[in-house]
Amino acid sequence: MKHAPTHAPPASLDALCFDNSYARLPFAFHTRLAPAPLPSPVLVCASAPAMRLIGIDPAEAARPQFVDAFAGNRMLPGSDPLAAVYSGHQFGSWSGQLGDGRAHLLGGVRTPAGTLELQLKGAGPTPYSRFSDGRAVLRSSIREFLCSEAMHALGVPTTRALCIVGSPLPVQRETVETAAVVTRIAPSFVRFGTFEHFSAADDCGRLLQLADYVIEHFRPWLRDEPQPHAALLADIARSTGEMIAHWQAIGFMHGVMNTDNMSILGLTLDYGPFGFMETFDAGHICNRSDTCGRYAFRSQPRIGLWNLYVLADALGPLIGHPDLTRELVDTHYAPAFDARFGQLMRARLGFATARPGDDDFIGATLGLLQLQRVDYTLFFRTLGELPGIRTREAHGCTGAPVRDQPLRDLFADREACDAWLVRWRARLARDGASDDVRRRAMRRANPRYVLRNWMADAAIRRARDGDFGEVDAVLRCLHAPFDDQPEFAHYAAPAPGRTSGMPVSCSS
Repeated sequence: MKHAPTHAPPASLDALCFDNSYARLPFAFHTRLAPAPLPSPVLVCASAPAMRLIGIDPAEAARPQFVDAFAGNRMLPGSDPLAAVYSGHQFGSWSGQLGDGRAHLLGGVRTPAGTLELQLKGAGPTPYSRFSDGRAVLRSSIREFLCSEAMHALGVPTTRALCIVGSPLPVQRETVETAAVVTRIAPSFVRFGTFEHFSAADDCGRLLQLADYVIEHFRPWLRDEPQPHAALLADIARSTGEMIAHWQAIGFMHGVMNTDNMSILGLTLDYGPFGFMETFDAGHICNRSDTCGRYAFRSQPRIGLWNLYVLADALGPLIGHPDLTRELVDTHYAPAFDARFGQLMRARLGFATARPGDDDFIGATLGLLQLQRVDYTLFFRTLGELPGIRTREAHGCTGAPVRDQPLRDLFADREACDAWLVRWRARLARDGASDDVRRRAMRRANPRYVLRNWMADAAIRRARDGDFGEVDAVLRCLHAPFDDQPEFAHYAAPAPGRTSGMPVSCSS
């Protein structure tokens, strides 16, 4: 989620100005209900930048009223809580009606950057819970909170996370865990599956109403297009392509790219069994439940296209024949993905301009990382510190420049690294940029810190013992992922031993 840097003047929690546009839609879109009370709530962590985004003074987090409000125990003045209905395809199969089974939309808050909706995740059962208890656990809530804020700091379009509230309330998952509620922020939580819901019911009236609602509130510049609904689909295809290009470039794996987890605004939505690439493996599956590898890292662009085809079919009654709607997707998705991915990867490699042969070089680079099992984040960050030319300095016994050694140490086959560096430096020479300028640009493009699983696990272990300091420390580190931050240098290290890149559970 990207907004102008303008923030509302800091204010008290009760001064928030709500504008609940989704609640004004007919009851077919949602069910109004209050969150279930959370016993003995305690603040685990709050994001000061996210608080400022909606105009709350960060000092408000110290007040008991703040904890009660975001535990779901006290309604904020002007809020109108509801659970939204939607449907969707899960792991490629139609699942029928789904909906907010454990989420309560409090409403939209007016800010200088536009209206932003607040949603409590884990706030108790709703009519769409099916057989669920409607709760989330501390473990998954910490992971979602940290990753939402980390992705924003990395420049990836995403929902935000305001805070986590924990509770001793026991919740049965694979084991007995404790409950938590995470508060999410987004301009809208409408999903591909929201359109699927009304399409599957052959309810063209509601489908039209939903499409017009999205255009009116979130894409008003499309109103004057000759075919606004076709323009809406094209816009969703573009923004989705750009979002997934960010995922691939930064090494992020979503893990559950079901159509009910896809935002119509091109935001990363619903952080479940996600992961950041550590030892590079394009076939890595971060979700332990994904036994067929549908959502493996290399498959994410293809699945994004598949999901857009499903959305295109759902919008067919408003646009035209399925061939036409899918052609709209084809016209806008792949070009948006390719352009943004190329732009991001050239920046990561330090290339100032786009030149013929860059795509092949990027592919060869990823192939080398795959073959050599190199840590993805460390590779690019270390590369950015190397000189762009082969300097006249002391050489090791292999004849390689000593200043190349940090990168060479990431490779099992150091000669393969040396050969690649020759090609990389030859490509840099074609740009003619100064080394200082190129290095500064690469530091801005290549994070030192991403949310490695071991970091989240360490924070979770301490939080389970009532110590939330590690959650706060990881959050502060991830809010500035491109800075060196010597006090957090240990967070830049890969996971010890075989824990690197291990899949995580869908259970939350």
